[in-house]
Amino acid sequence: MTSTIPAPADLEPEDRPRRISAPVSPGDRVFRSVLTAAGLSVFLIMGLIAFFLLLRGGQALKVTGWSFLTEQRWNTGNHQFGIGAVLPFGVLIALVALLIAVPVALGTAVFISEYAPVRLRKALISLVDLMAAIPSIVYGLWGLFFLQPKLVGLSRWASHHLGDQLPFLKVRGGDVGASYTSSSFIAGVVVSLMIIPIVTSLSREVFSQAPQGEREGAYALGSTRWGMVRTVVLPFGRGGAIGAVMLGFGRAMGETIAVALIISPAFVFNPHLLEAGANSISALIALRYGESDELSLSALMAAGLVLFALTLLVNLVAGVIINRSRSGAATSD
Repeated sequence: MTSTIPAPADLEPEDRPRRISAPVSPGDRVFRSVLTAAGLSVFLIMGLIAFFLLLRGGQALKVTGWSFLTEQRWNTGNHQFGIGAVLPFGVLIALVALLIAVPVALGTAVFISEYAPVRLRKALISLVDLMAAIPSIVYGLWGLFFLQPKLVGLSRWASHHLGDQLPFLKVRGGDVGASYTSSSFIAGVVVSLMIIPIVTSLSREVFSQAPQGEREGAYALGSTRWGMVRTVVLPFGRGGAIGAVMLGFGRAMGETIAVALIISPAFVFNPHLLEAGANSISALIALRYGESDELSLSALMAAGLVLFALTLLVNLVAGVIINRSRSGAATSD
């Protein structure tokens, strides 16, 4: 009678995953090299832009130092200039634009992805894309000659009825039409129309990627369509929608022509939304570039450097939020 002695565990062959490799053809190597070069070129171009702005704006930054960020005057002849008022004006205009654009854009995105019939959905997607393709100057001219006169009455009503409770809506220049025009509010309304297509398109793409199994599971549990949207689609696309909003904020901060046509340039920050007088870095560069001497041009380049850094930071934060969300992870996979 014989017995079989099991082999020691250390003598058993180790289970290792099998590596699967495919032969790489010369065409694959060329294609991979081209894609790598294209990806690295983005970093190269961004670095060259930052270096150019820093090089051209260095003279102004040496003259003013850190006071360039706090000075609320623009008098390059006396070396008294900065973006202490221009930068907050730009942020204020962008916030007004987001306050108007975000509800409209998210509602439109949910309607297109979840409620619209198939035929209407294709038409709405094309219409949103067409809105994004309209030139900025068209929005600016439309806002200047058509929208602004229509908003004067709303601004006057808000100042009279809400100004005492909300001081930032109070107009202190008297009850005349000129006191309500060329304000941060009107510029924000025009800019909101320009960022609605961006936020809508990105949010719609995110909402449409919600897992079909979770949608059907919500219906199987007796949920209504709105219940499914509220418990499945919106939580899934929350990170992507936040990223889309932040990208829209960066777009609003950099808008130039439309803001330059609407505003009456001011260099002292005024938190009253409905009063005449506003500014932004991009509008400042557009309006002052043609009449600038060497130091003034350097100051404009320094202002552009600050705007470049701010929008880059906003876009980076938006990218991090998207990548950490469920929708961003599903896209990257």
